Amino acid sequence: MSIRDRLSGNEAVAIAMKQINPDVMGAFPITPSTEIPQYFSSYVADGLVDTEFVAVESEHSAMSTCIAAQAAGARAVTATSSCGMALMWELLYVASSCRLPVTMALVNRALSGPININNDHSDSMGARDAGWIQIYSETNQEAYDNFIQAMPIGEHKDIRLPVMVCQDGFITSHAVENMELLEDEKVQAFVGEYNPDNYLLKKENPMAVGPYGISAYYMEFKMQQADAMKKAKKVILEVAAEFEKLTGRKYGLFEEYRMEDAEAAIVIIGSSAGTCKAAVNKMRIEGKKVGLIKIRVFRPFPMEELAQALAHVKVVAVMDKAESFSAAGGPLFAETRSALYDLVNRPKTINYVYGLGGRDITTVDFEYIYSELFEIARTGETGEVYRHIGQREQEVQA
Repeated sequence: MSIRDRLSGNEAVAIAMKQINPDVMGAFPITPSTEIPQYFSSYVADGLVDTEFVAVESEHSAMSTCIAAQAAGARAVTATSSCGMALMWELLYVASSCRLPVTMALVNRALSGPININNDHSDSMGARDAGWIQIYSETNQEAYDNFIQAMPIGEHKDIRLPVMVCQDGFITSHAVENMELLEDEKVQAFVGEYNPDNYLLKKENPMAVGPYGISAYYMEFKMQQADAMKKAKKVILEVAAEFEKLTGRKYGLFEEYRMEDAEAAIVIIGSSAGTCKAAVNKMRIEGKKVGLIKIRVFRPFPMEELAQALAHVKVVAVMDKAESFSAAGGPLFAETRSALYDLVNRPKTINYVYGLGGRDITTVDFEYIYSELFEIARTGETGEVYRHIGQREQEVQA
């Protein structure tokens, strides 16, 4: 029997961590992820977990702690946001290149400047090429479920990559939702014990971690990482299938919502998908063939699968809650458009950057975007491809 409760996203992730009972947590507080180590530290103090809680002086040190723990053969977790993850930047690459499956709860928040504590995806999207698996959550339930699935994915013998589980700051991290939790023993059985083949404290097989990679060897390391990321798609789906057997909740690389006969579609990540679904439902009642694809797994990017899901659509809008400052569109747009390139009859594709620094997007905005897509389908003219929505139109004086 599942356990019904009402929890914020932060508390839900902290409970997932408690149920997993990791060996080490390296933690430094930053809004809006602070509550995760705060809740977890109380579990440590109350003796509910066996975790060594390491309160450090910076996020850089938090990730250093996790890397050292994983290298020694322990299971390590952390949580951070925004500039906190930016301070970890160097070590994100160290964790992935050393093939250390650290699990991180990333509560997405805008990066400075100007200083902003609200949600967008600039932190995780900025780290998209750091070699971490990235899984995104629409709801509190998904944040909880994704964190539990993250460990058997990252720790799989063919993968051994760190995983960041992302949720939207304040929107899910602090909002309270009805949820279904698993019993502790079921979570522990699902996640299992962490038994790496090689680690620093294994005296039978002395090893080095983080050696100097001269040019004769460096590229081979990177190819091994790339190969592991390719293999991760299969493992993610295998873990999701086992999770569905346990809970009845189905997960994939992305979610298709009312896409069966859609002529116009939106591709999006995170909590804004819920708002878009409401717009889709309203427009479906009006007889308009609209649909939505919500990306769950951004790394590895589901290139072939996404192209297949969009092959029958006439026109697509890709929604980016992050700026890449490429002057050509956001990161999700670039990858989605690339995925569609090899289709014989590929849909027209446009990009909207939205929601930066916590700017709201409404069902009315999504209805407007769908109306623009239908106009493109009617005329065959895409117009400006790289667009923004939701900003004030008047000029802002510096």
